[in-house]
Amino acid sequence: MGPPGANPVGRCGLALTARWRYPRRVTTVRLHHRTCNLCEAMCGLLIEHDGERVLSIAGDPDDALSRGHLCAKAFALRDVAADPDRLRRPLRRLSDGSYAEVGWDEALDEAAERLRGIQARHGRDAVAIYQGNPSVHNLGTMLFAPQLVRALRTRNRFSATSVDQLPHHFAAYLLFGHQLLLPVPDVDRTDHLLILGANPLVSNGSLMSAPGMRTRLRALQARGGRVVVVDPRRSETAEVADAHHFIRPGSDALLLAALCREVLASPGPRLRHLAAAIDGLDALRDALSAFTPADVAGPTGIAADVIAAMAREFVAAERAVCYARLGVCTAPHGGVALWLVAVLNLLTGNLDRIGGAMFTSPAVDVVARSSRGGYARWHSRVRRAPEFGGELPVSVLTEEISTPGEGQVRALITSAGNPVLSTPAGHRLGQALKQLEFMVSIDIYRNETTRHAHLILPPRTGLEVPHYDLAFHALAVRNTARFADRLFAGDPNGRDDWEIYAGLLRRLDAGGGGAFTRLNALASRTLSPTRQLDLALRSGPYGNLGGRALRRDGLSVAALRRQVHGVDLGPLRAEQLPARLATAGQRIELAAAPILADLAALQGELAAAESDHGEGFDMRLIGRRGLSDCNSWLHNAKTLAKGRDRCVLLIHPEDAARRGFVDGDEAVLRSAVGTVQVPVRLSSEVMAGVVSLPHGFGHGHIGTALSVANARPGVSINDLTDPGAVDTLTGNAVFSGVPVAVSRPDR
Repeated sequence: MGPPGANPVGRCGLALTARWRYPRRVTTVRLHHRTCNLCEAMCGLLIEHDGERVLSIAGDPDDALSRGHLCAKAFALRDVAADPDRLRRPLRRLSDGSYAEVGWDEALDEAAERLRGIQARHGRDAVAIYQGNPSVHNLGTMLFAPQLVRALRTRNRFSATSVDQLPHHFAAYLLFGHQLLLPVPDVDRTDHLLILGANPLVSNGSLMSAPGMRTRLRALQARGGRVVVVDPRRSETAEVADAHHFIRPGSDALLLAALCREVLASPGPRLRHLAAAIDGLDALRDALSAFTPADVAGPTGIAADVIAAMAREFVAAERAVCYARLGVCTAPHGGVALWLVAVLNLLTGNLDRIGGAMFTSPAVDVVARSSRGGYARWHSRVRRAPEFGGELPVSVLTEEISTPGEGQVRALITSAGNPVLSTPAGHRLGQALKQLEFMVSIDIYRNETTRHAHLILPPRTGLEVPHYDLAFHALAVRNTARFADRLFAGDPNGRDDWEIYAGLLRRLDAGGGGAFTRLNALASRTLSPTRQLDLALRSGPYGNLGGRALRRDGLSVAALRRQVHGVDLGPLRAEQLPARLATAGQRIELAAAPILADLAALQGELAAAESDHGEGFDMRLIGRRGLSDCNSWLHNAKTLAKGRDRCVLLIHPEDAARRGFVDGDEAVLRSAVGTVQVPVRLSSEVMAGVVSLPHGFGHGHIGTALSVANARPGVSINDLTDPGAVDTLTGNAVFSGVPVAVSRPDR
């Protein structure tokens, strides 16, 4: 029996009695409130842990944004924290290709000395930097990586933006004057949601942080609203939509041009409160006049009457919004397509309006704190590709390394990225990396890219660092804020990512002969990310330093620590324009010269017949992503790697029958730049003439240390994508609609 009042040992009282009977084993289980930082959804988590051992992960039902939703990726936080393949000490690559651990000071000293020396001998552009997607999910990297980029003063800056979302930023820059002033669909209050090339049931929104999209779409439909999806694949989102229309890959700009033309023709634009701020409406009408539903029906594969009805339904809805993502961005006219998305919302009176495309009011205003960007201020050395937002398109990186001459890239820094798997013709980039004089990678894995690095500097990550989503609170469907301290400290001899950047900055400055001094003077008196965040919150729109008076009820890090479920700052607010416009005279120009030029080129393609490019490339390849995938790096998480093989080629049964395929057969997939062999799966979810291969696979390379991923390597879709195929307006890579030939291995 237990002490007085205790239940006897049994099903109900086991835990209480056990604690009393074994006083030396008092439980140390604690509950940690946190935001998942593995994708854009920002799901609130409840993490039970015993010291540094994670016991369980669940959705937080009281989270201000996600309300208990979470997806399978959240469980990878535990896998990454305990992954035996994960690096915890700096590694130096030896002459025989093996690696040896080195101390932090030695590694940082060597990295700074090598980078500084290469710039001294070959010029500042001889050093390039590439930043991967995970960089945006990490507070320390977000605050300190830009300092390193500025300090290096190189024009060879690259990131995953130009294989992902560059057209969004380009459209925002042209229309609103700032590359980060991105409108977000007000999905919780709209009556009509038109989705092109996006699958938010899997992504939980992208550039639209919206955890629990299935619930949100059901609520939209329950209030009488309508969801329409346009996609070459009947995706998970299309399955729950009210209507789904197949579209030929890469033709979204034509459809959007026709929709905008229909709106301009009848009933005409409804500009509402923005009418007085619009320029170029007549020029826009003239530029779109040729894009009739009848003219674009053939190239898009959507009947003219369906296109006309789609426009009428959009206009007739009380509150409507058009949302497009990756499938539209990664097309030959991705820049003009995303511009047309914003124009469609504007012309129908649904921009900056409840239920339409709206602007967030985050606790930390990243727009006010960031550069508005720029376009074509410089160009790449070899191809003369234009800069945008301070970066060159990553499609040119391989040629900038491989092509001799003044300005050749001779050293590369990568931060949380794997461009060998995530950028066009990645296998060619892998070969080019071998030519570098020096490469340093800030990464927790020895992956397909970092295996080429001379030094790998692994930061603490995930549950080991404090977290606040600077970027995604600015892109969420509701204004919220949430902060979490690190759950556990991790390796006591490790470094946070910001400490790695600060260490490099100090060392570059120390031997730079003054070249780095002005930009890096702050490195010696660095404020931690948490301190910087606190200042930003307190001086922000909800902060306790509003004006000159101290407000006790304002936001700060301390206030967010007390609000463990996050703070709800309210729904998105309407009619923020024209006050927030960063354009000249706070005007919206609908007839910018680059757009008119690309529309003219698009019109010229209307008459072009479908072609197999003379090489038997009679199929079009598109990508896809599963709920358990996060580009390439989570393939080493055991929890997510379970289940049937996901790296398979989806092919329509009619196309399979013509080639003699049955489920499970191997297919040879060939493009202009490469060939892979992959299992096929027959599926009517892809339209005839289209095949689909997931993004992020292609593991198993010699020199990597990814035991889980290498056991199920798959093939890389980017061994087939062409670095020469880009959106001419923005330089974004073209992944949607890659011409391919599909055959049996014995042919």
